[in-house]
Amino acid sequence: MLAGRGGMQQLGGTSEVFSTVGVVGLGYVGLPVALAFADKGADVVGMEASEARIKLLRAGRSYVDDVSDERLQACLGKLRITNDYGDLADCEAIIVAVPTPLTGTGDPDMSYVVGTSERLGRIMRRGTLVALESTVFPGATVELVQPALEEASGLRAGVDFNLAYSPERIDPGNERFGFADIPKLVGGLTPECTRRACALYGMVVAQVVPVSSPMVAEMAKLVENTFRAVNIGLVNEMALLCRRMGISVWEVLDAASTKPFGFMRFDPGPGVGGHCIPVDPVYLAWKARQYYHEARLFHAADAINRYMPEHVVKIVVEALNERGKALRGARVLLLGMAYKAGVGDWRESPALRVMELLVRVGAEVEYNDPRVSVLRQGGVEYRSVELTEERVLAADCVVILTAHPEYDWQWLVERAGLVVDTRGVTRHLKSDRVVLL
Repeated sequence: MLAGRGGMQQLGGTSEVFSTVGVVGLGYVGLPVALAFADKGADVVGMEASEARIKLLRAGRSYVDDVSDERLQACLGKLRITNDYGDLADCEAIIVAVPTPLTGTGDPDMSYVVGTSERLGRIMRRGTLVALESTVFPGATVELVQPALEEASGLRAGVDFNLAYSPERIDPGNERFGFADIPKLVGGLTPECTRRACALYGMVVAQVVPVSSPMVAEMAKLVENTFRAVNIGLVNEMALLCRRMGISVWEVLDAASTKPFGFMRFDPGPGVGGHCIPVDPVYLAWKARQYYHEARLFHAADAINRYMPEHVVKIVVEALNERGKALRGARVLLLGMAYKAGVGDWRESPALRVMELLVRVGAEVEYNDPRVSVLRQGGVEYRSVELTEERVLAADCVVILTAHPEYDWQWLVERAGLVVDTRGVTRHLKSDRVVLL
């Protein structure tokens, strides 16, 4: 392992500092990466396709939860925002952090990665280091990125330019582990590619961990998030079973957590969401089929996690029925639409599916989220309503979907007639108004 935060990286008897760094894609990954290099004095060119984002960034306004306006503004002198790939031509290193979603049929959508690689190939020069951070299937760097760069540039990877894969590990909303604190995996096409990529990231992170190939780094990223998805699926399965057995899954987990070894706690919830957990196991299972291996465990966990929004609605129906109220026409207030607490990102959030199902059966649905002011669901625009005492009292059911730190659970339980808590945050309040997952 290699360490070198704040100074030059000593690798193989040589030292190298990158003075000009390009970053393609200024989202929740790319923007913190760009600012990290700007903090260390590098001249950074940030490539962003969205005109709306460019306008915000140039005005010193951040749209990423973990990046404050003040931090962004402090780096603008070293950060050049552009939508012209030609501005990246003089960069010694270019980091690619573009989206890799799923297609409508559930296959990996690599169009952003391939398109970016083709554009970079047209402008990059001999000696450029290209590092891919986007989540991809194992083998994508060599199978897709390398040929796209080579064909467009006429240069050879590992000979005329360097190519490496270094998966993003950013955890939005995590105040304990920021970008610079998380060890950085690096897998280069050749030992020299790895050396240069390690030198690059050694400028801005506390620990660099080289691995033998891009494919190892790609697989490691998918293993990390598939581990989480499978364990969330397991604990969601336990929640379903405990409910049938008439015991509290939360009490079970609290009890199991007292074991000081051999147990790692995961909590159940309304499903999984965000940019990685619902997607990465699908990437891995898709690649596994090319090797005639059916990833049955991945599929089982995914099916359980995708079922959880329906389970939440079922609990709401049962709780309302016990109070002599039908779901159709009931006023339901959803708390939290982001995919996790402490962030404003609602991509793939299970709360969206819960909302969709409730609206479909005729419930009158509103939502409050202090971090998501507006969203679109089923072609309809919804806006966060103010969380007032009057609104809580008027609701037939309040459903806790995301446990943002801004919420006061004691205040809520004291005023709501019925609370369905999918996150277990009110379990210690001992109220007969609360129904737990």
